[in-house]
Parts: sequence; structure tokens; C-alpha cells
Amino acid sequence: MILPKVRDPRLVTIRRGGTLTDSDHHLLALWAAACAEHVLDLFESAQPEDLRPRQAIEHARAWVRGEVKMMQARAAGGHAMGAARDLRGAARHAAYAAGQAAVVAHVAAHELGAAAYAIKAARAAAPRDESEAAGRLECQWQRDQLPEAIRELVLDDQRLRNDICWSVFDC
Repeated sequence: MILPKVRDPRLVTIRRGGTLTDSDHHLLALWAAACAEHVLDLFESAQPEDLRPRQAIEHARAWVRGEVKMMQARAAGGHAMGAARDLRGAARHAAYAAGQAAVVAHVAAHELGAAAYAIKAARAAAPRDESEAAGRLECQWQRDQLPEAIRELVLDDQRLRNDICWSVFDC
């Protein structure tokens, strides 16, 4: 579970009663897509014929460009998560990261889902004694990708939801 019981109004769009602007919502989606894409090879090396996670990431970006509707991006995210169901380890987490990235179009707070699953994928791909270090490196890489406009929002969101995101944001 990566979503809190009470939604943070900073991650709810203005038209739905929150304070999140469309431009910041788009930045969150692009950042989530970058996080998911960074570990996508962990899925594709295990399932090279399954395009659903890659398509989900593409849909997230297409939604930002106005080329697909939110419902299409959300559906692509669901398909990517479906690709994860029968898998284990890094490949599973990477597919979930892609799915979470696509559903940011629907609920902005899924941005941490994409990031958290990507960190879990990096941890799972590393040798057991290097797992924690691999997760910290992935977390730091993600933070380095954050656009300035959403940096403090995401870092604060990580602090607030770290416990429900498997404590992966301790980097």
C-alpha cells in the first residue's frame, strides 16, 4: 500500500479541491516515468516479448503531452501491473514501477509508487550483501532527477510516506 488513508491536498489537482497545478502534476508524471524507465531493463531482460511496462511508461509521457487521455494512461498502468503478477524479484518490481508511473495521470500520489518500486527492483537485482547500497544509489539517482519545481514536494512526500513505502526513501 503506497497511498495514505488521508490524501495530501498538495497532491490533489486544483480542480479536485487540492493545490496541485497541472504543470506540477505533469512534472510528477515525467519524474515517475524516469524512475520506472531507469529499472525497466530488469523487467525486459526477464520478459523481452512483453511490452506492457514500456507501453505504460510511454503512456505516462503521452498523457503529459496531451496525446492520450487519463483513462488510457491509467489502463496502460493496469496492464503493466498485470505483467508483474506472475513474476518475482526485480522484474516484478520493475513492472510495478512502470504501472505506477502510468497511473500518476489519475492520482498524482502514485509518483512515490513508481519511485519505491524502482528502488525495490534495484535492491532485488543486486547481490544480497549489496542490496541496501543499491537501493540507496537508486534513491539518490531519483532525487538527482527531480525538477526544482517539485523537489521539495516530493522530498516531503517521501518523508511523510516512507513508512508505508517499505522505508525505501532512507537515502
